Amino acid sequence: MAMRPGPRNLITDVPGLRVGQAQDHAIRTGCTVLLGEAPFTAGVNVMGGAPGTRETDLLAPDRLVQQVDALVLSGGSVYGLDAASGVVDGLRAMGRGFGAPGALVPIVPGAIVYDLNNGGAKDWVENPYKALGRAALDAVAEDFALGTAGAGTGAMTGWLKGGLGSASARLSNGMTVGALVAVNALGSPTVGRGRHFWAAPWEMAGEFGGLGLPGGFEPDHEPLPGKAAGQATTIAIVATDAVLSQAQATRMATAAQDGMARALVPSHTLLDGDLVFAAATGARALADPVGDLYLLGHAAAVCLARAIARGVHAARPMPGDRQPAWVTL
Repeated sequence: MAMRPGPRNLITDVPGLRVGQAQDHAIRTGCTVLLGEAPFTAGVNVMGGAPGTRETDLLAPDRLVQQVDALVLSGGSVYGLDAASGVVDGLRAMGRGFGAPGALVPIVPGAIVYDLNNGGAKDWVENPYKALGRAALDAVAEDFALGTAGAGTGAMTGWLKGGLGSASARLSNGMTVGALVAVNALGSPTVGRGRHFWAAPWEMAGEFGGLGLPGGFEPDHEPLPGKAAGQATTIAIVATDAVLSQAQATRMATAAQDGMARALVPSHTLLDGDLVFAAATGARALADPVGDLYLLGHAAAVCLARAIARGVHAARPMPGDRQPAWVTL
């Protein structure tokens, strides 16, 4: 039986996971929260040269805390790291968190993209991201919008409008894998300046147009950056219902980076902050510790490539855009 999309074709096809989003279209930014019904195992891999993160050191396999309560993807560059603070406050109010002496401590790692140069109003008096984070947590559900939403609201790529993407897959071993991504890359999601996605070989059921790759194309071997240093990043989460240790989750995040390289050309540059979190809810034990991990890594890469293309495909034009949306090409 071949890999196939889950019923929603979203990361929430992994049982026990929900996603919440909040955005401000005047600022042209937003954030996205992945929440588990219970704490889940998480890992991270960073391959870009300019990352912006919160609590990622905690995800190393030798750290005290082995599970997290939520993961946050946000716009806003350094300001957007405060979105996780709003999520922390909301989780504490819900009675969620690590049981430290005399207190609850919600564990909420996060990462940001740079969307400060996208034409939105950035003249705020008070950092808006803490409130956006709390609003996103309050909005968690199994269904959520793609494209110009959440952490992808103000995203741009090297030449084309970016967005928030997601995809899922059911594997022959019964496990489910999903991906969630904010696409704000230096590189291009399409071949040249056309409509054909680099991720086309991995597409399922025409989920981003069904165009395939163009015939006889010649890749640009010396692309010039379309953004300045520090203005690009693609951040993602890949998730599964498998039982994984932090070390195994980290390996899945590492394998998933291949999906970013398949869908964005170039990727993992010095000027990007490319990062992938991995989440494992622990509902299904590995029947084959080696073979199942092999499949999970491959499926995570495939889902991430598809999610990147879906995020760009779903982006919608808005007044004042500095880049065209794919739908207008």
